[in-house]
Order: sequence, then structure tokens, then C-alpha cells
Amino acid sequence: MSKQPTCYHCGESCEEEIITFDDKPFCCNGCQTVYEILNQNDLCDYYRLEQMPGISPKVAKQGRFAYLDHAEIQDQLLDFKDESISKISLYIPQIHCSSCLWLLENLFKLQPNIKQSRVNFLKKEVSITFSNQELSLRGVVELITSLGYEPEINLDRTTMTQKKSISRRLVYQVGLAGFAFGNIMLLSLPEYFGLDLESFDTFSSWFGHLNLIIATPVAFYSGWDYFKSATVSLRKKRLNIDVPIALGILVLYTRSAYEVVSQTGAGYFDSLCGLLFFLLIGKIFQEKTYHRLSFERDFRSYFPISVTKLTEYGEESIPVNTIQKGDRILIHNGELIPVDAILIKGDGRIDNSFATGESKPIKKNSGDRIYAGGKQQGEAIEIEALKPLSQSKLTSLWNDQFTQEEDFTHFSKITDQISQWFTPIILFVAIASGLYQLQFGISEVVKVVSAVLIVACPCALALAAPFTFGHASRWLGRKNCYLRTSNVVENLADIDHIVFDKTGTLTYSKDQSVVYHGKSLNTAQELSIKTIFRQSNHPLSRIIYNFLPNGDFPILNTFKEIPGKGLAANLDGNLYQLGSPNWLNTELKNNNETTVVVAINKEIIGYFTIQNDYRKGLRSLINKLSMQFKLSILSGDNDNQKSALANFFPPESELLFNQTPQDKMDVVERIQSNGIKVMMVGDGLNDAGALKKSDVGVSLAEDVNAFSPACDMILAAEQFSLLDHFMKFAKDCKRIVIISFIISFIYNIVGLTLAVQGLLSPVAAAILMPVSSISVVGFSTLATWIASRKIG
Repeated sequence: MSKQPTCYHCGESCEEEIITFDDKPFCCNGCQTVYEILNQNDLCDYYRLEQMPGISPKVAKQGRFAYLDHAEIQDQLLDFKDESISKISLYIPQIHCSSCLWLLENLFKLQPNIKQSRVNFLKKEVSITFSNQELSLRGVVELITSLGYEPEINLDRTTMTQKKSISRRLVYQVGLAGFAFGNIMLLSLPEYFGLDLESFDTFSSWFGHLNLIIATPVAFYSGWDYFKSATVSLRKKRLNIDVPIALGILVLYTRSAYEVVSQTGAGYFDSLCGLLFFLLIGKIFQEKTYHRLSFERDFRSYFPISVTKLTEYGEESIPVNTIQKGDRILIHNGELIPVDAILIKGDGRIDNSFATGESKPIKKNSGDRIYAGGKQQGEAIEIEALKPLSQSKLTSLWNDQFTQEEDFTHFSKITDQISQWFTPIILFVAIASGLYQLQFGISEVVKVVSAVLIVACPCALALAAPFTFGHASRWLGRKNCYLRTSNVVENLADIDHIVFDKTGTLTYSKDQSVVYHGKSLNTAQELSIKTIFRQSNHPLSRIIYNFLPNGDFPILNTFKEIPGKGLAANLDGNLYQLGSPNWLNTELKNNNETTVVVAINKEIIGYFTIQNDYRKGLRSLINKLSMQFKLSILSGDNDNQKSALANFFPPESELLFNQTPQDKMDVVERIQSNGIKVMMVGDGLNDAGALKKSDVGVSLAEDVNAFSPACDMILAAEQFSLLDHFMKFAKDCKRIVIISFIISFIYNIVGLTLAVQGLLSPVAAAILMPVSSISVVGFSTLATWIASRKIG
């Protein structure tokens, strides 16, 4: 009976019918159609990445996705929508290989109205941005379904994020390997105890063939992922760690099958099944640990920022993660909108560059819908929340700001370089050892080569940095210090120079003494000035806003905030300018106080002075940091505080004032040009450019504070005095990674030494391989915990 051909697209057997197209067999019209679509659009590289990577598409009923045309359904599903662009995230469980990722990220070649598609491989999610004027949401879903990637659509988006479970297929593979391992050991008892097999020739032959039958599905089902990964790696002319493992499995199986069939021995089927059983157990351990770290970040990384909630009693600051549907929220100029909402009051000018890539503000009127992630550019607006905060969405918005940048770290580069040479070296050692052992017989060759191929493992090397920094990131989060990614820990450990902003960073941004000097202000003028300060989220604006008396806010005609200079607005036909003396061309002689000048219709009326109150523990913090780092100040304020701050900082520190946002960026770049790693600590507003330019940008969050995606770290203001502890903890974590590397190297050297001498069986090697990963993970976890306890 001739063997049934397999489908060129999905790899399934063509049992019911064979459809031939382009001299290629297909199992159904669906697979043929997908091939035709890819072929017509020059996307057949999809098949070159992995052999038969496709999924056989299900036949969709006519109008099955018609419900996606309803506006109410779209409102529940879409992450963003404006007049021309929509964005949606879809969960696609069929994503399983690099071909899937490649095809889904090239959807724009199949449908030009898809602007961008990005795949999160670990979460099996694809984020698609498309033009909603030419392509509907239904059309997007129908397109990817026709390719065999039907998304799971859950209208209750709040229940979609679940803790990940281990793959059922992996559990089956482990179960099969464990079952076979136990039974083959049982059937091999005469071999283990050295019984006289000549008296049991019939039984030994039967037992050998039975072991062959049991071990065959283990080798090619439980070990399939290793063969698949190794094949893909070789096709790309690369050698990954699965190549020696797959070769070791193949050597064991082939030699064992030959011995049983030729009746020259009992084979090594027990070693083969034990090898796969322990390798897969190690894989489950790694998956569970990665899932746990991912779960911790998704559900515990609430940022220490607040928003202003409007209540019947006035304005109230609440944590951003407590926003509920129906809450009225005040969004200041430059603030990120944390939830989907309806604009209630104010002139909305929304920057949706997070979704569209264009920073030109979109005009929004009262009653219009505003999506989470947009940034208000202009006067403060009042919005009503349509749904609670989606933490994972806010996290993705934070990370999306850096998608254009490669996030490689020193340790990841070291790991990549080691992994690149690791496999060729192991293959060379295995071949050399096999040739040497040939003089002692083929059995010794099989034993030694298999042990060498299996015992050597760079997995522990690859796990050292992510596990250490992952645990560190989680611990820092518990201390209200939140990192954009766990790799920021490594960057913190490499810092040489720390640059501070002054206002709102070294000084408190609330409860400070404010005094007005100049011409007396009438009630209307006071309310107008208070209204203008209400629009801004700058620390000085908030301080003066709280100082001025309450009343009914007048209507703003125009408003503009000029970073590093001040505020300009038009109310009742009068032009108000509130800002720095330099901007308004005014020289004021005062003491060590910060000054904000008031001009009405370009006439200087007076000025506010704010008594600077430095943060508690500042002197002690600066003294500790100055022992390890070079320190500087970059402030947009005048230099009245220079002499006072000089008493806090070392004599060699650079204290620069009257700095514009561009000046701050230039100074950071100048310092970096000398190969120095810079950390910028600011309020996230005027410092946004410098925060992003620096190697680590730290945004200090106190009370109502704008979420600044430009930063790498958000630090709660009350934890500012512990900054030196966090820096020391980061350095300790870097040392832990280095020690983990040493442990991994020692393990590989000892393991290879024993294997080359023939002192290690394949099963023992398979046990040691996951043990090395477990030992590194265990050490990094324990050492990180001890380091955190030392810090307190």
C-alpha cells in the first residue's frame, strides 16, 4: 500500500482527497487557497522558515463574523479608533512557530489597508493597526481566519488575561516518556542484574523488540520538538542547543534499534526514554518559572501615579488603578489618558501617536470618545471613564514608546556570543571523544558521544540574567520602584553619573510656602490665574494653584504651555503670561526662592515666590551617592538656589540652571560622549527629552503626577531617600548574575570532563542537564532574596 502524501501547507495526511496545484499536494481547498494567496503576494518564504508550518483553515459559515459590524461590539473590542485608524489586539492560540510570526507581521502585503501588525509570541497575541475607512474589523478577522489563524474573541475583555498554564501537549510528551522509561526499566531487569541470558534467549529477544516498540513513539513524539528545532536551525545555517540534543537522541535510538534487530545487544532504550523524560521535566520547570514572572509583572506592576478625580466635594487625588466606570477625571496638559472615556468638558487636543505614529493633535469635542493612551495637548479637560483601568494595556503603552529601539544588554550579548560558539565546540568535543573511544568498541562510542551531547547545556547561562533581574524587578515593585523592563536593573548597575532636576525632584512639590509680591490682584484676576495653573501638571503650577483661593473657574479662550518657560492663556480678552523671569525679560533680586512672574497684557504685575523645602534625608542621600557616582543638577529654574544646593553637593559637581529641555538633552549627550553611563532623575514633564536620552530615566511620582512613557523607571516620591539602596541592590544583582555564569561554566566543565572519560551515562547526563538550570535559578532566587533583605 502506497504512503499517503502530506499536505504542502499544513502537513496533514491527504486521506479523503488530494488536490494538486503547482505540483504540490493539498488536503483541502482551504489549504490550496491559503497557498495561492501567499504565492500571489510573494510570501512563500513562509514555507521556507519551517517545513509545513501552516494550519488547515476552518471553513467559515457565511456571515459568521457579521456581529463585528455592530458599533457596540467594536467599542468593546477595539483598543483605539478615530476617523481613519483603528487598533485591535487579538488572541490567536494557533501561533506556534517563526513562520506564524513572520506571516502575521506581513499582513500588510496581503491587505494594503493594514498599516502594521505586531506579534507577541509568548502571549500568542497580534496587535493590528488598520485603516477603518477602507477595511472593517470584520474584514480583518475574516482575513486572518482565511489564513488558518482564527482568533478567540471574548467580548468580556476584563476576563481575558489569565494565568498561563503548561501546554497540554508537553504534559502528554512527559507522560509518555515517563511511562516508557518505567516499563523499559522493568523489562530490562535481567540486564541490570546480570542474569544468564543464554537460558532466556526467547525472552530476551521478545523483551528487546517490545522495548523497541515502546521507545519508538517516545523518540519521535516526545522528542519531536528537539528534531523540529534542530532542523529549522540547520536550514538557517545556524547551530542551536537543540542540534546536539537531537543528534544524541538519534544516535541512541539508531544504535539501540540496530542492536535489537541484529540481536547483538539490548540497546539503550532505557537511557533514551530517561533522557527525554528528564529533559522535558526541565522544560516544564522553565515554562512554569517564566509564566510566574510574567504573571507577577502583569498583575502587580501598578504604577505609583495618581489622577485627579472630580467629586461633589472638589478635586481628589486617587491611585490610577482605582478608577471605576463613571468616574469624572481631570486630565492636565501633557498627561496620558489612562482609560477609555467620554470628553465631558474642555477643548480636547489629543496626541494619538501611540497608535497612529503621528503626533499632530486631534480635535475632540464634548461627547466624543477618547481612547486610553492618548495625551492631552492644551488646557485641562474633564472626562468620564467608560471602563476600569486595563493594567496590561497601560504597561504595553509604556513599552511601545521604545519599540523602535533594540533592547540588548551586556549580559544578553554575552549569552548570545557564548551560545553562538557553544554548540560547534560541543559537536567537536563529541566527535573527538567518539574517535578516541572507538578503540574500546562501538558501545563505548555511543555511550560517550551521547553523554557529551546531552550533558553540555548553555540553558543555565541563558537563565542567569533574566531570572535574577526578573526577581529584582519584582522586589523593587514592592518598594514602589517600577521598571519598564527587568533589563533596567542591569543598566542601573552600570551607572557612573547621576543628574537631578531640582523642582519637584530635590524639593517637595506640595505644602510649600507661597508669597505674592506686586500689584494687588482682584478676585477675577486671582481666579483667572488659578484657572491657568489648573491646566498644567508642572510642580510649580500645582503649588501656586493650591495657594490661590477657590471660586468658579472662568472659561479659557486659548491656552499654551511652553516647556521650560511658562504658561500663556487668553481669558476675557486679556493675555496672561505666567513663567520664568528670563522668558518675560525681567530681572528680580530676591533670596534663595523660586520665582514665577505674572504678566497681564504684557505688563509685569507681580510675581510669586516659593520657599524651597528640600526633601527629607536629601543631604544624607547625596553624601552616600557622591561616594560612588558623579553628581550634577540640571534645572530650568533661576540660579537663586545655587549657593544653597552647593552645600549639599560635592565641590566638583556641575550645577546648571536656566536650562531649557533641549539644553538638558544636550548636557546628557555631552556627558555620554565620554563613555559615561548617565541616569537622569526628574519629574517627567520638562525633563521628558533628557529622561529618554539618558541610559536610565527615572520619573519621580508624587500625588497627582503625569505618567511619562519616556522614562525607564517610575519611583514613588516617598521612596526617593532610598535611591542609594536601590542602586546598591542593582549592583548586587549584577554580581549574582556573574556568579551564576561561573556556576554554569563549572557545571559544563565538570560534566564534559566526566562524559569524555566515559564516567557518565546518558541518563545521568539527562538528569544533570535540568539540574544545572534548577541550580542556577535556585541560586539566583535565593541570592536575590538575601540581597533584598540586606537592603531592607
